[in-house]
Amino acid sequence: MNNWEEKALQLLSKSLSPIPQELNELDWKSELSDKSERLAKHISAFANHREGGFLVFGINNDGTTNALEKTQIDDIVQKLGNIARNNLAQQLSVEHHVTTFKEKPVLIIHIPEYNNKPVYLRAGSVYDSYKRSAGQTVKVSQNEVKQMIAESTGFEFELQTALSNTKDDEVLKLLDYDSYFSLQEKRLPDTKSGILQMLVNEDLLKKSFDKYDILNLGAILFAKDLKYFKDLKRKAIRVIVYKDTSRINALKEQEGNRGYASGFEGLVNYILDQLPSNEIIEKAIRKKVKLYPEKAIREFVANALIHQDLSEKGSGVMIEIFSDRIEITNPGVPLVDVNRFLDTAPKSRNETLASLMRRLNICEERGSGIDRAIESIEEFQLPAPKFIKGDSYTRIIMYAPTMLTRMSNEDRVRACYQHTCLHYINNQLVNNQSIRKRFNIDKNNVSFASKIISDTIDAGFVKASDPGSSSKKFASYIPFWA
Repeated sequence: MNNWEEKALQLLSKSLSPIPQELNELDWKSELSDKSERLAKHISAFANHREGGFLVFGINNDGTTNALEKTQIDDIVQKLGNIARNNLAQQLSVEHHVTTFKEKPVLIIHIPEYNNKPVYLRAGSVYDSYKRSAGQTVKVSQNEVKQMIAESTGFEFELQTALSNTKDDEVLKLLDYDSYFSLQEKRLPDTKSGILQMLVNEDLLKKSFDKYDILNLGAILFAKDLKYFKDLKRKAIRVIVYKDTSRINALKEQEGNRGYASGFEGLVNYILDQLPSNEIIEKAIRKKVKLYPEKAIREFVANALIHQDLSEKGSGVMIEIFSDRIEITNPGVPLVDVNRFLDTAPKSRNETLASLMRRLNICEERGSGIDRAIESIEEFQLPAPKFIKGDSYTRIIMYAPTMLTRMSNEDRVRACYQHTCLHYINNQLVNNQSIRKRFNIDKNNVSFASKIISDTIDAGFVKASDPGSSSKKFASYIPFWA
């Protein structure tokens, strides 16, 4: 079996359990539609999707299998092959595989990612391109088309021009170059030309004869004010503070116009200043401690900045502070499963931006930041954060302290799963004792911890590390993907 066949079966199982739902990577159908244009849109969407995608035939709308006949399979393969070659502007090749799923034959059509994107309908223009969003095939926006073209030609968003033909003095007025050198812990060059050359070397600028083009990377990270960069001003970060738990009454709204790197410390400090505190006593000294760990806020905000879809010009990162939670939202769906944020190295749309922000120590090394954020949340014994994949956005919700008895079953299951993931990647065991510690459950209340573990197993998120063992006392657990 090829790697793509194994991946398709894993995705199919995931899409059907516990509740049937279509994924961005996979769409299942009971039989072949007679609407060729609709099928062409599906193929366009999967060819434009990172790592491609799959059409699976032989699955009914309710998720049950529908046995296909050989003549049906042959007809589907032939028709989709013809559509891929003739109904799109680019001639595509698709692959197929017939396998058994739940004791009945299913047909898997693999549409590989196409290198020269966007793939669009032959009868239309480049703007008749499609993508997958929230398990549906939808039309690509004009900005997304431009971004696809830029990526296909190797011209990343970060290296596109934000402001062209700029004089050297004007560049230094627009960019906070001091923060670049201080964050890098480098000595500021003695001359203006030396400063500008360092910024050119970092791909923040591009020299054009006796003038400079300020690149998107330089502007979005080090702008003194993003409003001077027409295409980037909507990428400014917004912080909104609400009176209570709803969006009805906003107390204040602040838009940060500085670049992400030069303004990051100020942004984090501003967020912390808006948060309530708890007063604790240590060694007879009273001190105030914020309800949320600073480490988690730093990582989640940096994560939103790095992984946002920068081609969405009309929206940027938004931080909303409620009385019972913080919501951090960025444009663009996540490129990895939200249930795998802890163990999977993140895929970034903006790797040049991410790489520089890591070198500036604004975020953790690849794949470790989310882990450390969850670890700090557990130390504060807060409810587990919730990761949400929206139609065109990603949202992280951090919750204020909540008594265990007031947590919903979903909250407890999510916390147990994240706890298990964190321990697994740190090569530590998860058992009844560790769960009691995570939730601050009394050692005499073993049954409560067991109930949480049992509910998480039933939800399909964790499993016994030794399925053959009958011992409950010494049982340990691992994530479902381990």
